[in-house]
Amino acid sequence: MSDSNKDKNVQVLLVDDERHFREILAKRLVQRGITTLEASGGEDALKLLEKNAIDVIVLDVKMPGMNGIETLRLVKEKYPSIEVIMLTGHASTRDGVDGIKSGAFDYLTKPVEFEQLLRKIRQAEHKIRRSEAAKKEAEFREHIKQKMAINERLVALGTIAAGVAHEINNPLAIIKDAAGWVKQILAKPEMVDIPRKADFEKALDRIDSSTDRARRITQQLLQVVKTQSSEAVDPANMKEVDLRKLVGECIALVELEASYKKINISLETSGETPIVQTDPYQLAQVLLNLLTNAIQATGEGGRICVAVHASQKQAEVTIQDTGCGIPKEHLDKIFEPFFSTKTAGEGTGMGLYISRNIVSKLGGKMTVESQPGKGTAFIISLPL
Repeated sequence: MSDSNKDKNVQVLLVDDERHFREILAKRLVQRGITTLEASGGEDALKLLEKNAIDVIVLDVKMPGMNGIETLRLVKEKYPSIEVIMLTGHASTRDGVDGIKSGAFDYLTKPVEFEQLLRKIRQAEHKIRRSEAAKKEAEFREHIKQKMAINERLVALGTIAAGVAHEINNPLAIIKDAAGWVKQILAKPEMVDIPRKADFEKALDRIDSSTDRARRITQQLLQVVKTQSSEAVDPANMKEVDLRKLVGECIALVELEASYKKINISLETSGETPIVQTDPYQLAQVLLNLLTNAIQATGEGGRICVAVHASQKQAEVTIQDTGCGIPKEHLDKIFEPFFSTKTAGEGTGMGLYISRNIVSKLGGKMTVESQPGKGTAFIISLPL
């Protein structure tokens, strides 16, 4: 490998008040393929660093105004990943030692031997790349660690979910049936004038809604077990589906809920006829989940636009709301199991996780775009 290829990506800043020395050094570095910038002093160097990505600084110690040691300390404070090579006079090696104590990579004495400086720049650049690689490896390990922790939780959940869900559903059915029976009794003519009848009816409504919520949670637990145990969709359930028609049917199912908040849901279509080979029931589950989330996130009088677009290769369904949006720091987490931005008691944190798994197993992908305060768009892409 030539010197030019080795040093092509290195960005060097020369900081020295001797213009002639700087220009000669810069010219030789450029000849070796090193991108080089120049500064006549510490103040100029700091200004250049604000606008340019620099890997290595070659910094003279003795300069008028802000000297090299002061400049070094400010550089290390603001840009700790930049490596600095100090240049000192023969009689000022103490300055070089002080520079290393302040964070410099190394120091050389003037007059500088070019090849020696070039070696130091290469060594500094290699140190930077090693640090970057170590950082990426640490990030990757942390990512894997988090994934393993999630998988362990899911395995544990899967072990108990099926049995627990079925056991819970039995008493839930009894509670719901008993509440309905009491409602029927209260509706009889002889019960019209009983004291605090309205309070009894309100309590029964709360029992009814709570049992429905508990049942939804157990259904989601069972769905998690199903999605974890099945690597593919059952071919027997795959059918040719007109995506526009399926989306329209799902919108019709949530329009009543949207009307309570005076939310308008519109359907826009464009492109080819979107006939997809898919499991309509699982896809409908995803669409209903996203539409329900959009209604919950959108304020009274807001809008939800559902767009269906098809090309020769794929179809896209975009569900765009005018709701509160998702903070940037949460966008990478919303598809993780158990993560929810809803208030306590309103969400289990499993809906989006299950939905994306379903879309993935149907051969598609789900993405999200959002701006806090302006709204969110979920995009489902499916192969035609």
